[in-house]
Amino acid sequence: MLFVTGGAGFIGSNFVLDWLSQSDEPVLNLDALTYAGNLGNLRSLEGDKRHVFVHGSIGDGPLVERLLADYRPRAILNFAAESHVDRSIHGPADFIDTNIVGTFRLLEAARAYWSSSKDDSFRFLHISTDEVFGALGADDEAFHEETQYQPNSPYSASKAASDHLVRAYHHTYGLPVLTTNCSNNYGPFHFPEKLIPLVINNALFGRPLPLYGDGQQIRDWLYVKDHCSALRRVLQSGVPGRTYNVGGWNERTNLAVVQSICDLLDELKPRDDGQSYRRQITFVTDRPGHDRRYAIDARRIESELGWRPSETFESGIRKTVGWYLENAEWVRNVTSGSYRNWLEKQYA
Repeated sequence: MLFVTGGAGFIGSNFVLDWLSQSDEPVLNLDALTYAGNLGNLRSLEGDKRHVFVHGSIGDGPLVERLLADYRPRAILNFAAESHVDRSIHGPADFIDTNIVGTFRLLEAARAYWSSSKDDSFRFLHISTDEVFGALGADDEAFHEETQYQPNSPYSASKAASDHLVRAYHHTYGLPVLTTNCSNNYGPFHFPEKLIPLVINNALFGRPLPLYGDGQQIRDWLYVKDHCSALRRVLQSGVPGRTYNVGGWNERTNLAVVQSICDLLDELKPRDDGQSYRRQITFVTDRPGHDRRYAIDARRIESELGWRPSETFESGIRKTVGWYLENAEWVRNVTSGSYRNWLEKQYA
């Protein structure tokens, strides 16, 4: 059995669905169901005995210890995190509590469990972000696994701290850990606060498509199902104590991403007035400390583990836009009044 934390969130739920589509090995899924955790992501698993869901937090040490003792998983995959930069600027405390304190308590429970079992095959896989590395200049080389950490937001600082804790538990206690640092994910079940789902949702409702500053911030985009395949590979063959960068080899400016979405919507669901969705693009005041460029050098995972992404940005974004058009009910269910209030606060 796998023990997945944060398995009702965006990446976590995609991983659970992907895993159970290819394996009969059960998944124990622990999620606190904060605003971005959604059991609707896992509706297709209702009644599936391979999926055991528990509502709870990684910060609840006694609960985690009990689950480990009862289910005896062979691996823990830690997706649980507060992950939105904008929200971390407005309210950093939740990020400290979950990403740092929560990871610490999860590591403590995992260490006790592993120490008592002495199972050499046990793994603790920690899913992190490229944002821990800071920002790149236009001509700088991409982030590699030895790049110095220079986090620039409360979110990325909290994830950097969690990465350091995971590393320390390996070097101090011998806990067999693996860490992945991924680039920007996109795809199904993405909560509409992040750029791609926000733009798709706003476009369809005739709202402005907000772009920070000049829209020239650059990110490397990774289709979430490619990320899931990379995690399966790292779990299977990664070397304990090793870090693996996972990227899509798809650097794009935010403006280019939004324009691509507009062009796909022009094709797949044209506006009633015949105008392009590009007319809705609106530039707004840049957020504080906005990193200019991220880029991932994913050669280690390719050379050592034989993994490369399957999707180009063009194929992945077409699948993503298509999914949101086909799943309007899911979007309606997650965009509550509190979500609308947050949008007004953030982009006013």
